[in-house]
Amino acid sequence: MTPEDHVRQSAASLAAVRRMESGLGNAETDMTPYFHEDFRWRGNVGCGTKNGLDAFRNGWQKPFRAAFSERSYHTEQFLADGEWAACFGHVEATHSGTFMGIAPTGKRVKIPYMDFWRVVDGRIMDNPVSVDFAAVMAQLGRDVFNGEGWEAYDRGEKQPPENPEI
Repeated sequence: MTPEDHVRQSAASLAAVRRMESGLGNAETDMTPYFHEDFRWRGNVGCGTKNGLDAFRNGWQKPFRAAFSERSYHTEQFLADGEWAACFGHVEATHSGTFMGIAPTGKRVKIPYMDFWRVVDGRIMDNPVSVDFAAVMAQLGRDVFNGEGWEAYDRGEKQPPENPEI
């Protein structure tokens, strides 16, 4: 592939992702124009893995939309390299349905995420993603780290253990 072809492919991958993000932002229910028939969504712990668009719809979109209403999507940065595109950002939403066993609070929350997409034939085929549900739960008053999060080192509340390798 020539450098010019690589640049064109990167731009096409990014355009496909931006079309999909626009569809999500508009709360579209038919996502087939954006996702390949062999689509796979690979989330971090707490999010699961979804093989196929129906699994994505039923195992991600429906529970997410039920738990969080009045959503607005804020992408901080997009990147593209060939058939891969990526971004990081956050969703601002109202906690209006049960989430991880937490009853609706009505609180506005910030849901940080990082997404990576592999685009094939103009549609997304693979989507490794990390959604920071621990941060969301903390905003809702539940500390999944039970006070043992490493932010305690940042705040000077705990000292790191001695390590002879450092």
